[in-house]
Amino acid sequence: MGKEILLWLKEKMQQAFTALKNGFIWLWRWLTGWLKTVSGSTWRKIAVSVPLAFIIYILVGMPIVNRIDDKLALNAKAPAGGSQSVAVLSNLVNREVNVYNWTPNDPFFLPGYYLDNTPNYQRGMLGALSRFAFELRDQLGRSRGSSAVDPDLEAAAGNLAKEPNLWVMDLSTSFLPTTPSDAYYKAAVKQLEAYNRKLASGDAVFERRSDNLLATLDRISLDLGASSAALETYIGDNAGGFLPDTGADDLFYQVKGQVYAYTVLLEALREDFAPVIQNRELASIYDELLRSMRSAATLDPTVVVNGATDGTLANHLSIQGFYLLRARTQLKEVANILLK
Repeated sequence: MGKEILLWLKEKMQQAFTALKNGFIWLWRWLTGWLKTVSGSTWRKIAVSVPLAFIIYILVGMPIVNRIDDKLALNAKAPAGGSQSVAVLSNLVNREVNVYNWTPNDPFFLPGYYLDNTPNYQRGMLGALSRFAFELRDQLGRSRGSSAVDPDLEAAAGNLAKEPNLWVMDLSTSFLPTTPSDAYYKAAVKQLEAYNRKLASGDAVFERRSDNLLATLDRISLDLGASSAALETYIGDNAGGFLPDTGADDLFYQVKGQVYAYTVLLEALREDFAPVIQNRELASIYDELLRSMRSAATLDPTVVVNGATDGTLANHLSIQGFYLLRARTQLKEVANILLK
């Protein structure tokens, strides 16, 4: 009986495959027959109009997709008892992936693929946000580093650490569809919001101690130091050239995105750690720090110029580096006071 059922199934499968094969043959014959009816002049029009339409679509789409949002006032408010810095973190990620378009992973048929400033700005911003998420997971969101890691913070930190250029297809690793970068970031937004709700209800931890603020500022200072060194190296190797320097604006906007993210986070940390700042009499120097960060975050030249440091043309990387150096000096001053 079982053998007869298997034979019957085999026969039905063969019939199905035969029908499918015949269907494809019929479709191919119909398509080739229809193509033969199209005149040569029509093919010439198609050959011209399709690339032209694509070029127009890209040229119109690029200025629409291009967006460098460096407004420092964010519509982010923590719930009562929650953390303002967590609210700012989730707000920024949500803005870039849900409200705007995440461009670093755009494929060639989308306008964002042909941009450079916006993708670099978003990469720089994500780098800062990702590092702060790890600080939340490992330090701020735990009781003196000894308690269990909050699962929402752990998941959010992992999601924000994903490479920014992953699209639904990544042929370098697999021929199968994969999860794009922005899907991970959207998940991180929900996880950060869930953590802030738990924090507001007393079911999670956010340690507002001076040593936590010190550790966070130290890590921000180290990250800004790496960017300052990258600016110095690039200026030393490339400043003063006669040809347009496309690498200069790539670096400029990546650093700008990083500094912008840290600026709004530092402003939020001022609110979260208000008692510490008041007790240590840090308000004045902290405000000076924020002024330097804002100056770097809102630099907006029409064209990024990498002129000779002693030449007639401006060197915007040098100006950016000046504000970074000033901000790092003020970060160290704040840290020295917190150490006392």
